[in-house]
Amino acid sequence: MTISLSTPIRVMIVDDHAMVRRGLATFLKAFSDLHFAGEAETGEEAVRICAELQPDVILMDMLLPGMKGPEATRLIRQQHPEVRIIALTSFKEGELVKEALEAGAIGYLLKNICADELAGAIRAAHSGRATLSAEATQSLVEATNHPPTPTFDLTDRELAVLALMVEGLNNTQIAERLFVSPSTIKSHVSAILSKLGVASRTEAVTLALRQGLAT
Repeated sequence: MTISLSTPIRVMIVDDHAMVRRGLATFLKAFSDLHFAGEAETGEEAVRICAELQPDVILMDMLLPGMKGPEATRLIRQQHPEVRIIALTSFKEGELVKEALEAGAIGYLLKNICADELAGAIRAAHSGRATLSAEATQSLVEATNHPPTPTFDLTDRELAVLALMVEGLNNTQIAERLFVSPSTIKSHVSAILSKLGVASRTEAVTLALRQGLAT
């Protein structure tokens, strides 16, 4: 459907803090081309009332109680692909930015954004153009260049044992260092080899060094 220039952009606000919702609703009134379409306190509520409110753009907090912002974004985009969603949050962690964008958000902004910039981002989203804050972009780049170190589902104690294996300690020495019995360490070593998919201590140490597991 083509929107005429005289038709305000309908904006829905999703945030679990009432003061944030009130502030954003007030902000929208300052722009003649933006219209406050309604609000939701949770992700579940946003998904449920989206069809009723018929927003063009949703400002979605990411860390909501219950259903988180990315999941609510994914469901709304599946049910209403014409709706544009901007993540508007206080958190800039790269993995959260990535999760939001993969869920279908067209923008990722921090709540310290100024009014004119937010209005511009809403207009851009309505036109199908993405907007990411500089902080979110930097965090996304860092997360992409430095992915989380895999743990192979090793427990904290198994990681500690592996680190001592890398130091060259045998089972008895590791047991003394960790104040447990050698038989306990032997069990830990067997579990470590199994989880890493290797057949010997040497292979385990090599893999640990390569994957950064023993830092």
